[in-house]
Amino acid sequence: MAFAIVIVLLVVGSVGFHIWSPWWLTPIASNWGAIDTTIDITVWVTGFVFVAVNLFMAYAVYRFRYSAKRRAKYEPENKKLEWWLTGFTSLGVIAMLAPGLFVWADFVEVPDEAHVVEVTGQQWQWGFRYPGKDGVLGAADPGLITEANPFGMKEDDPRGLDDVLVESSLMHLPIDRPVKVLLRSKDVLHDFAVAQFRVKMDMVPGAVSYLWLTPTVKGTYDILCEELCGVGHFVMRGKVRVEDSSDYEAWLESQPIYADLKVQAQTNVVLGKASYAMCAGCHGAQGEGNPALNAPRLAGLQDWYVTAQLEHFKSGARGSNPKDSYGQMMMPMASALVDLTTMKNLAAYIGSMPIKTSSKTLFGDLSEGQALYDKNCSVCHGGNGAGVWSVHAPRIGGMDDWYLARQLRNFRDKVRGSHPEDDLGHQMALMVSVLEDDQAIEDVASYISSLNVN
Repeated sequence: MAFAIVIVLLVVGSVGFHIWSPWWLTPIASNWGAIDTTIDITVWVTGFVFVAVNLFMAYAVYRFRYSAKRRAKYEPENKKLEWWLTGFTSLGVIAMLAPGLFVWADFVEVPDEAHVVEVTGQQWQWGFRYPGKDGVLGAADPGLITEANPFGMKEDDPRGLDDVLVESSLMHLPIDRPVKVLLRSKDVLHDFAVAQFRVKMDMVPGAVSYLWLTPTVKGTYDILCEELCGVGHFVMRGKVRVEDSSDYEAWLESQPIYADLKVQAQTNVVLGKASYAMCAGCHGAQGEGNPALNAPRLAGLQDWYVTAQLEHFKSGARGSNPKDSYGQMMMPMASALVDLTTMKNLAAYIGSMPIKTSSKTLFGDLSEGQALYDKNCSVCHGGNGAGVWSVHAPRIGGMDDWYLARQLRNFRDKVRGSHPEDDLGHQMALMVSVLEDDQAIEDVASYISSLNVN
């Protein structure tokens, strides 16, 4: 009797929780209301079966409970009952599957008027490619991906010269306009998902998958990777902004195209040396750094990383936090660099400097620091701290320990990495959260500084 009551209470509690649950589907922001309908049908069918089966079980437990006055009767077959069960089960399965087949038929048929956007996933960032004025994406090949060609563009395809390449976690889409989203992966399995759009699709290395939708509500929504893709899977976040067509076209027009980026990739170290004159006063003539001025060593940093940080200082993505006093000193210096070409020239000159040996100022536990580094940092920055370009992780081995410790604390305290445009900084803030205290930070900073990278 008690067991039957428990089953009934379980059913009542489950139904009540479903009705009054605070967790519901996010408000839909696309044309895929049919997917919500199929989910509702599935919930109703499975919910009915859940209630019916459990209430019947409770009834059977109560009705056929043990009694010394009654003897159990064995009935091996009941064809009438079997036909009823087969019929109801078939109807339930059809009710759940048939709507999905109709929706899938629409899902794979992309409207002719849909424009195209390509999404590229990699550990643990997003990238986006938009066709230029010709409306056609140029050919790309993962085998061509390099630091200078992060999207693997085929240089001999003229259709790609006007493509807009966006290395950012923010995707732009126009409202009320169908879009076909092509999906590529640079490394491992990923999955592109936006809950409000109700569509998602796996991204398979070596293949191009796709989905399509029509955004219907303006706003900014989270892009999630819903395929376990490594230790940094939880930080692989992005945003998609749905906006008016006029705003979308204005944004698209303001972005550099592949042809422009090819020109910018041709750096001039001589011009970069001239620009470095304003940096030498703090960072030293050879980029050796000056702890007395809180200026870290620059020699040995990769040019792509230096360029990214200069852009962040100039835009305010780094250094704008009132608590980042040294970052605020860098902002006007970066603003003096007139354009991206000047920044890349300067970064190329810094990258050509010979690596200097840093002085030791911290005395953390190297064995503890190594354990922390191997577990949390090495997958991105490499076992010897040499950096891994493909995940946008810079060389950190041999850097000033005091500077490393300060930056780790800045990430931990949200002084750095909290700006909405600092995607990689946000990831670092999440990763640093595993360092429990200042001692752990000092340990790992001491170990990283001890690494020899040449």
